[in-house]
Amino acid sequence: MPPPPAPARQYALPLPLSVSCDRADFLEDSSNAQALAWLDRPADWPGRRLAVFGPPGVGKTHLGRAFAATQGWRLLDGPALRGLPAPAPGGTVLDDADAVPHPATLLHLVNLAAERGEGLLLLAREPPARWPVALPDLASRLRATTAVGIGPPGEALLAALLAKLFADRQLRVAPEVQAWLLARLPREAAALAEAVARLDRAAMQARAPVTRALARAALAGWEGFGDDASETNPPAASPPAPVLL
Repeated sequence: MPPPPAPARQYALPLPLSVSCDRADFLEDSSNAQALAWLDRPADWPGRRLAVFGPPGVGKTHLGRAFAATQGWRLLDGPALRGLPAPAPGGTVLDDADAVPHPATLLHLVNLAAERGEGLLLLAREPPARWPVALPDLASRLRATTAVGIGPPGEALLAALLAKLFADRQLRVAPEVQAWLLARLPREAAALAEAVARLDRAAMQARAPVTRALARAALAGWEGFGDDASETNPPAASPPAPVLL
């Protein structure tokens, strides 16, 4: 009698990542208070144009999507912008505005918004005055754009952000493990997002929860992880001091 067939091996399949971009889900902190204040007053923007800048992972896209939804503005992606888009009643949010492939397209968009009195929100990593722009007219308009930055997150915001990143991926991670991770990860939002993505993949492959052991194995060798082995390899005991008689 032939042996029964081996059970089919099951593989963990990644679930689609659903991240809320509602304003209510944005984590507020002193680092983004000024930007939030400006976004709450679009009627006060000089020339109806504003730029919000900051490093990756601090929530610029989240804020842009939330702002576009509440204001009824359209949302455009800078790297995908080709040709002059149609007029936008109300206004336009341009994400990654410093990555528009053709500067002339950005110039036309800025001019069209100004001519029609439409709002324009530019999201980028650097303030517009620092963008490497060769067109003099565009450089002049960018320098005249009011710009507000989002700074590095504080400790409380980093902890809240890490918890949200895990929740977005439906990962239940004990508070003590999250605190252990925070003590070893860079103080940057983008680094936390990368670490959580790595942990998510490792947890799916191992079919196990995120523990210290799993995190240490998954993040070992990653330059963003500043682990030490003091917990697993305690230092050797010092020899006893000589006794003087």
